[in-house]
Amino acid sequence: MAVKKISARIIHRYLGFFLAGIMFVYGLSGVVLIYRTTDVFKIATPVEKTLKSNLNEAKLGQTLKIKRFKIDSEDESFIYFKKGKYHKETGLVNYTRMDLPLVLDKMEHMHKATTNSPLYWLNILFGASLVFFALSTFWMFIPKSKSFRVGLRYSIAGVALTFVLLLL
Repeated sequence: MAVKKISARIIHRYLGFFLAGIMFVYGLSGVVLIYRTTDVFKIATPVEKTLKSNLNEAKLGQTLKIKRFKIDSEDESFIYFKKGKYHKETGLVNYTRMDLPLVLDKMEHMHKATTNSPLYWLNILFGASLVFFALSTFWMFIPKSKSFRVGLRYSIAGVALTFVLLLL
């Protein structure tokens, strides 16, 4: 029985097919992450609840769990903030919360997974696979071929562009 030789080209091919879906998800979630400080892709959800009365700015932002909470204005009865208001005496707060749709939210959390999440192994596997793809590309062509030389120039240009953009 003959043993088939497994080359970097074959591993590159089948690993690429295997990871095509996750590459799509990471690409899409990466684009969504670019807009994370805006309301693009987000859905408005009105919120009304009663908190303790007479909260100051720090306590109000902490209680509402709103990142970068800032008061826009204040009068005797109300504290006004971005997309909401808080009644000082009654503690009634009305505001609009902006959230990503469930699928995009899950994809964003996967993309940002840390060691506190079981998904971090997926991120390590995917990162290692991308490193393999980048390196195995150079074994796809004969080093003396025109395709290899042209590909090498494109690779150098890509690395140079990355460093230029990192330094901006």
